[in-house]
Amino acid sequence: MPSELSGRLAALVRWIDPGPGATHLVSDVSGWWRDPEVLARLGPALVEPFRAARPTVVVSPAVTGYLLGPLAATALGVGFVPAHKPGDGRLPAGALTWAQSPPDFRGRRVDLAVRDHGLQRGDRVLVVDDWVATGAQVRALYEICAARGAEPVGTAAVVLDCPPAIATELRVRGLVDGADLTA
Repeated sequence: MPSELSGRLAALVRWIDPGPGATHLVSDVSGWWRDPEVLARLGPALVEPFRAARPTVVVSPAVTGYLLGPLAATALGVGFVPAHKPGDGRLPAGALTWAQSPPDFRGRRVDLAVRDHGLQRGDRVLVVDDWVATGAQVRALYEICAARGAEPVGTAAVVLDCPPAIATELRVRGLVDGADLTA
């Protein structure tokens, strides 16, 4: 991975104080979408470590994953399947396979669903997300893959912020190390 892209991605992250009562700063990655060079390079950079695994589909969770997933899928020449969260208020009609994540970095358990017709038995799934801190959502998506008879080949993230043991276990590769981001 070219270090200049990693550096540019890190430089484009802003930290925002959400206001009174907040216990932490909130990351703003909108700069990634505004920079046309970064946007053009994200998909190919995310998928490069996984090309040899020959993914047949990309799965990404709402909301930022709906931007990154299609970029990665296009770079691979495969399709994209969105993973829905009930909290966004727009669940699709039809049969869904659900999983609940273990607690995330805020202690929340996140429900995720994929349309049953989106993942087929034998699919080789690349999960793509913007930030992996605990691997909680990745675990839930891998559970959905298993329930559908699909095989997760790994996870590509822009920011890898989880402990090395989790990254190894879940086969997560990132473009930016979370330790390189300063709040």
